[in-house]
Amino acid sequence: MVDELQESPVLARVLGDALPRLERFHDKLSQEGEPRGLIGPRDVDIIWERHILNSAAIVPYVRKATDGARFRTVADVGSGGGFPGLVTACCLPECSFTLIEPMERRVEWLAECVDLMGLKNVSIIRGRSDEVINRVRKREMHPFAVVTCRAVAPMTKLSGWTLPLLKPTGRLIALKGRSAQAELDKASGQISRYGGRRPRVVEAEVGPGLEPTHVVIVDKR
Repeated sequence: MVDELQESPVLARVLGDALPRLERFHDKLSQEGEPRGLIGPRDVDIIWERHILNSAAIVPYVRKATDGARFRTVADVGSGGGFPGLVTACCLPECSFTLIEPMERRVEWLAECVDLMGLKNVSIIRGRSDEVINRVRKREMHPFAVVTCRAVAPMTKLSGWTLPLLKPTGRLIALKGRSAQAELDKASGQISRYGGRRPRVVEAEVGPGLEPTHVVIVDKR
């Protein structure tokens, strides 16, 4: 199968200087992603749109949240196959990314991709989010300016897994589906409990002619 966007000018327009590295990532995903359980069989010929461009849709929001910050640090919770963590790290070399993933086989995949893509701004932690939260609370690690995630859990759970990782005035930026607003409505208590404020849903552009995606943004008090 050939990805229908493989030769599209949309890729260069959206991804810019990150495209050559993301082409390497795409090739590895198309060859190994399905057999290694990282993408489904129906995704093989739509990797650009479904996974890479969808992940890149949050880049402007991460850039804005880290612009002018003393430490441009981003934690990606449940990185899995690298969405959105590897994609956003490739697009934002000025930021420092920490990928948090509990499964050993996925950690191995992420490490292979970091090496293949030549990313110097990425570190990987094998562990659950609550383990990293404990390290932050013990001051073994600094809290982050931004936390990102994609398809990890509903906001009722995600609030407690992400907001405690943020520094005051930090920002959660989560890729979500069409039920994003309903998730926020249901999770209002948990969001407030973990220090979140101004939860909102925005439509993020994926690329010219492509359907936009939904992004949940929550600020940390």
